[in-house]
Amino acid sequence: EVQLVESGGGLVQPGGSLRLSCTASGFAFSRSAMGWFRQAPGKEREFVAAIGRNGAGTNYADSVKGRFTISRADAKNTLYLQMNSLKPEDTAVYYCNANPPPPRASWGQGTQVTVSS
Repeated sequence: EVQLVESGGGLVQPGGSLRLSCTASGFAFSRSAMGWFRQAPGKEREFVAAIGRNGAGTNYADSVKGRFTISRADAKNTLYLQMNSLKPEDTAVYYCNANPPPPRASWGQGTQVTVSS
């Protein structure tokens, strides 16, 4: 059974930083390209960042490029997202999954990020 557990979210002021973590189990994490996605209230889930197998290659949405960094620790089956210079428009629930997510993908509960003064 695929399990994805996201953590590290919280309330932060504009300009602040957070580091998200995603612990995965139930599939071959080290052999999977992985990504972070987010869903803001009233909006569809959108792509944020992706990283290839063995950390080969990264890709970012234009809205986060230069501010967010995706990384992975395959020995720990863990995916990370370092978020700097946060903006109110980054407020959303953040999810991790394989990239691209498979059809009928299982999703974790996500972690809430709120950027507000």
